Amino acid sequence: MTERPLRARRDAHALAAVRLLHTAIWAFFASSILAIPVTIWAGQLVAALSLSVFVWGEVVVLVLNRMRCPLTTLAARYTDDRADNFDICLPRWLARHNQRLFGTLFALTQLQLGWTLLAR
Repeated sequence: MTERPLRARRDAHALAAVRLLHTAIWAFFASSILAIPVTIWAGQLVAALSLSVFVWGEVVVLVLNRMRCPLTTLAARYTDDRADNFDICLPRWLARHNQRLFGTLFALTQLQLGWTLLAR
């Protein structure tokens, strides 16, 4: 087997692994953002604060990387594709609007959490 097809196959496997990891991490943070208002509503403020801290950690990582996930940079090593979802298993429209959508939801959850804590 020549080097070129072997390398292409290795790159495809590496890209698939990065995409799956990226998707799993995204699912964790997206679920965390969606769970924050639920935990607030249930009166589980420690859980809401814990989820918020995890998400704030991701925000710091994004800010330090100029609002680009480090896994996107890693995935780019294995393909020339630069579609909005080349690095993650999400529909293209969601990958394109992910930060805006979940950033807005997260900001709203933080306002809700702050309001709840101040009202105690």
